[in-house]
Amino acid sequence: MAQNVSWINIGVCCMLLTVRFPPSLASECNGDSCRDVITMPLLDDMKASLKADLDVTNMNNHLKAYIEQQIQKGFETAMNDIMRQLIDNKLEVVNATIEATIIEELERYGVTYVRWGRKGCPDGAELVYTGQAGGNYYNHKGGGANYLCLPNDPEIGEPQSYENSQLYGAEYQVFSNRKPHGMSGILGDREVPCGVCRRKRRSSVITIPGRKTCYKDWNAEYNGYLMAGDIRYKRTDYACVDVNAEPFDNKSASDENGALFYPIRTSCGSLRCPPYKADADVFCVVCTK
Repeated sequence: MAQNVSWINIGVCCMLLTVRFPPSLASECNGDSCRDVITMPLLDDMKASLKADLDVTNMNNHLKAYIEQQIQKGFETAMNDIMRQLIDNKLEVVNATIEATIIEELERYGVTYVRWGRKGCPDGAELVYTGQAGGNYYNHKGGGANYLCLPNDPEIGEPQSYENSQLYGAEYQVFSNRKPHGMSGILGDREVPCGVCRRKRRSSVITIPGRKTCYKDWNAEYNGYLMAGDIRYKRTDYACVDVNAEPFDNKSASDENGALFYPIRTSCGSLRCPPYKADADVFCVVCTK
């Protein structure tokens, strides 16, 4: 029994050392003075009535400060996430607007070219209008030298009595004995169609003589053979006539002349051979970029 009492005394001493009793709590508190005080049994398991009143004010203050700190951190983190999301969303909207504007602007820009020998345009190109090739009469001394793509729905002016006719239709001068290799169909003395084409989102167009393929980073619109007026007649522009040239309509050949499209060939001398070859067909290709 004496041994048990000693252990009890030791336990009580330890508890007294562990628990701080504020002087103000020496006696039982009442009213508001007890709001930060809790009473807890110390020796309930031993059926003893020893109790301690603990002042938890400091603990509450620390806990409150900790909670406020965590709330502040959470608020700052949440706000940062919200701001980051808003910025990301805003950037996405701005980027989408810029992209849409660029695409819209690109749709407004493009290049045009004439596709000689065909009524339509290559896939992806817009047909501005289709028409008939024309120009000055093949042996006229004066007037224009270039070929024209005349629309099929002209707006006609008033008839005049003076003499200066310079606008005629055009005919192929492509026969079995004067025909580029690879060009099919019977075209001799048939009228020449043409199409004015527009390729969107391109800024440059070139016709490359002596080639049937474009250089790197350029896009081929169509390829064919270089043609012009005959050496016996007045000069004309060179034109790239589509390799798959077709007649303007089903009307039979009538040899009405006008502006004429003759296949041309090379002549070595001042033209270096190689790389060129003598008396060869001259390829051409229309390229855009």
